[in-house]
Amino acid sequence: MSNTYKQSPYDPEIIQAFLELYPAGLATSYTSESLPLMREKSSLMNATDDQLSQEGKIDIEERKVPGPEGAAEISLLICRPSASLPSISNPMLPCIYYAHGGGMILGSNRFGLQFLLDWIVEMKIVVVSVEYRLAPEHPHPAPSEDCYAGLLWTVAHAEELGIDLSQVSVAGTSAGGGLAAAMALMARDRGGPKLQGQLLVCPMLDDRDQTFSTFQYEKMGRWDRQANLFGWKALLGDTRGTQDVSSYAAPSRAKDLSNLPPAFIDVSSTEIFRDEDIDYAQRIWQAGGVAELHVWPGGLHGFTRLGEKTALSKNALQASTNWYRRLLASHGK
Repeated sequence: MSNTYKQSPYDPEIIQAFLELYPAGLATSYTSESLPLMREKSSLMNATDDQLSQEGKIDIEERKVPGPEGAAEISLLICRPSASLPSISNPMLPCIYYAHGGGMILGSNRFGLQFLLDWIVEMKIVVVSVEYRLAPEHPHPAPSEDCYAGLLWTVAHAEELGIDLSQVSVAGTSAGGGLAAAMALMARDRGGPKLQGQLLVCPMLDDRDQTFSTFQYEKMGRWDRQANLFGWKALLGDTRGTQDVSSYAAPSRAKDLSNLPPAFIDVSSTEIFRDEDIDYAQRIWQAGGVAELHVWPGGLHGFTRLGEKTALSKNALQASTNWYRRLLASHGK
């Protein structure tokens, strides 16, 4: 089916940078048989304590906290500015509660944190990264309920953690972006914490996989349509694509996107999530909400992990940084 679709070109600098990271090539195949090896490879990208500490500028702590009712404890990685850093006049700091990426099947709370580590040092914030259970061993609602339980614990212990309750935002990348969107919906629907914002980086939102862009990039990039179908099937089983899917699993299923915190949404023009992410932003606007949308030309899925290595990733990271700075500056106005 993909043969009937024309693809827009990738940014050559992005392709070169990814090939340096993945010399074996960009294509990946996700199957039940390959998943253990994929998880093993993914674990090699987890940040060490030394990497998290940023040469002593960040204090790190792991907490085991209660999970959802009837479930095991979950682990929260808490990163805050070191007490040795200057210019921390207010002991109560803004907080970003973060869900990692990995297609619902990979990753850990030490994965994909570099841009947030920079923000901790530059903007003096607390970052709490949640270790949620992974599919297929733990299908929906385990991941989203784990994330939400950790968010509730964080808010309940805000004073102990030095967090300003009025400045708590959720964030996530890819699958984590979908989970962050789900947490915003859950908080609204359940009378939970009033969130300051939601930062959704190339979020995984729609289990149906029927948008134009999912077919346009069906067999291209690091996370193609086959991988996406595998991830959603792992999370939802036979309910994937049916009318029985909760918006807390696939936020695009939400019928009402009103009364949500301001959103930052970004995505590549050349990846499968493009159309569902654009649609999510449009529906927030149509519901009277606030969303800032960036569609980056020629970027692979997750290209912001390249950091300063390419002009496109640098610009994308600067855009999210600028958005968050404005969000913090708007506090109390």
